[in-house]
Amino acid sequence: MTRLSNLALAELRTLARDNILTVQELCTAGLSPSGISYRCRPGGPWRRLFTNTVLLSDTEPTRSQLLRAAVTSLGQRTVITGIDSLNAHGVGLPPPPTIHLLVDAHRRSTQSGLLIERTSRLPEPVLLNGLPYAPPARAAVDAARREPDEDRHRDLLSRTVYFGLCGLDELTAATFTGGQRGVSGVRTMLRHLNGTACRQGNGKAKRLLRHVPVPPPQWNVTVCDSAGRGIGQVDAWWDEIALGWQVGIPPNAQHGHLGYLALSAAGVVLVRTSTDDMHDIPAVTRQLVCAFKAATDRKRPPVRSVTRLRPRAA
Repeated sequence: MTRLSNLALAELRTLARDNILTVQELCTAGLSPSGISYRCRPGGPWRRLFTNTVLLSDTEPTRSQLLRAAVTSLGQRTVITGIDSLNAHGVGLPPPPTIHLLVDAHRRSTQSGLLIERTSRLPEPVLLNGLPYAPPARAAVDAARREPDEDRHRDLLSRTVYFGLCGLDELTAATFTGGQRGVSGVRTMLRHLNGTACRQGNGKAKRLLRHVPVPPPQWNVTVCDSAGRGIGQVDAWWDEIALGWQVGIPPNAQHGHLGYLALSAAGVVLVRTSTDDMHDIPAVTRQLVCAFKAATDRKRPPVRSVTRLRPRAA
């Protein structure tokens, strides 16, 4: 058994990502197989996660460490898909009990705790924090076609569109490029989803606002005059300064539809962002910050808000 000094341990940790190394890397660094096994014993300072990966700690592994260990264990051309991929893209779902991975069709591999799916159409991965994730549409379809509960099935698909990660057309296309087991149910569900159910604009707006230095707004608001008459609807509303944000405006409606003029005439500072402009996050951020300052610097107009009961028209 090879004993490790504190210096040697520190050097090992500089080689590791997320405190994960393979058995081969540890042997190359000078440890013997028996020494590795000894350190990974119950109550020992390390933990073996999968067949050939080791966590250089005795703590419970984080989800990130489990994902990195899984990818490291299977090697190149491994792609994380399903719910873990959706979470990496920002959706925020409870992690599944098993990690869903895609590998090439010719690969033969099974490991406890991993759902390894062979495919002849491995997607081009999106690298996030050094880990390869399936694109959102493929990840959502891979997760949904294995989900037996209809409500969770619908939620998986609609959340992906709601957060602006992809459109319904991309989800439909993904049903033809991945595994076909369970895909008929996904196609049926996609035919029943629509823009109202998914509310793509609001979801993407909420993600964007996480990085804008303004306080959180109210969502889905009808703005009324001092007599309580509705004068317009906004997706986001800062009541203290009467600032409104309309999101997901069709590009051709940006100037051609006059419904927003009543809000402006009532003194509301209004930001209108088209579906195309939502992709330019720095520009939208600048617009919102400038509008927030302008609304703060002027006297608040006599308007009030109520929760919106009907979808806003562009």
